[in-house]
Amino acid sequence: MRPLDFNARVCELVSRIPRGKVTTYGIIAEKAGARSSARMVGWILSAADTSLVPAHRVVNRFGALSGKHHFPTPESMRMMLETEGVTFLEDGTVSLERHLWRFEEGQD
Repeated sequence: MRPLDFNARVCELVSRIPRGKVTTYGIIAEKAGARSSARMVGWILSAADTSLVPAHRVVNRFGALSGKHHFPTPESMRMMLETEGVTFLEDGTVSLERHLWRFEEGQD
């Protein structure tokens, strides 16, 4: 897979995450065909046009907002997610049990 193909696939996958759901860098990497490239997904999303790609819906494997510094303010990412109905645990991580999107058929 060429790098441009991977970049495009990452952005396409992220664009499919519904409002109120999040996924992880690792899940995106796996679905894009490069399972061990979670960090590359992060780099791609840090450079993406967030008006076209909802990068705020991608969190790390623990539900932490590790990409928050790529938004206008460190609080922006959380505020965007909360506006969509995403809930957080006491430790500040996303409730993955409620909001994790795996791109599986029949998933609500």
